[in-house]
Amino acid sequence: MKKQIRGIALLLIWTSTVPMTAGPRAALGHGDADAGEAWSELGQSMEKMHVGMGSIEPSGESDTDFVKLMLPHHQGAIDMAKTELMHGKDSQMRRLAQEIITDQQSEIALMQLWLKQHKSSSQAKHQAPASPPRRES
Repeated sequence: MKKQIRGIALLLIWTSTVPMTAGPRAALGHGDADAGEAWSELGQSMEKMHVGMGSIEPSGESDTDFVKLMLPHHQGAIDMAKTELMHGKDSQMRRLAQEIITDQQSEIALMQLWLKQHKSSSQAKHQAPASPPRRES
């Protein structure tokens, strides 16, 4: 959990210091083509995450809504971390990216399992009790 909080904190710090309106090269402070490609990939990951989260319809159950929204959020973190592994050079950030991938994949699996189990138990609760068999006369 501490690793995840650290990763979120670093991401928030980074995104609050990089102007989103500037082009990729201006935002990163240099003309490195690889950095521009990385910036583009990060933006695509965030857009995909926002579209995924925006497509979730409310279920009326807070737990289910939370999990369904967190799935694309976690996948966005994985996609961004993969971009870091492809383009990043700092060993600490690359290690953090790998930890994010591992942790978020594990949490996605847990949430998918919870949804599957919750759907089964929810369906069982809402099904009408079976009618007793009719006796033939």
